[in-house]
Amino acid sequence: MSSQLTPFHLAIPVDNLENCRKFYRDVLELPEGRSSDHWVDFDFFGHQLVIHLKENNPRKKETVNPVDGKAVPIPHFGVVLDMETFRMFSEKLKKKNITFIIEPYIRFEGQVGEQATMFFKDPAGNALEFKAFNDLTQLFAK
Repeated sequence: MSSQLTPFHLAIPVDNLENCRKFYRDVLELPEGRSSDHWVDFDFFGHQLVIHLKENNPRKKETVNPVDGKAVPIPHFGVVLDMETFRMFSEKLKKKNITFIIEPYIRFEGQVGEQATMFFKDPAGNALEFKAFNDLTQLFAK
């Protein structure tokens, strides 16, 4: 497999298109791309994220896995950032009063794979994780 990164495409359900559009566009400040009255796509740090209206979408019981004594929501999605972008983004989110599931913190401090991470949900209940490494070569390190 090639080690060259290519953009991913992810489509997720939302129960209120306008509320979620405002969240991704105005709170996360993602550039908006094409849209219709049932979907909107966003530039998610160079990747394509599409929110699709799914009215009456029954939320499944939340599942979590314990990690570092914290309840990590499953499923979740996000992107790996460089550490400076992570710091700026997390500070911006704090100023916008994001309710974090897991506040920004450093995992594996001083160890292989040291990383910053944070979790929060969009208005439709989709869980997002953003993480960062000082050394991106540590992304898959054991």
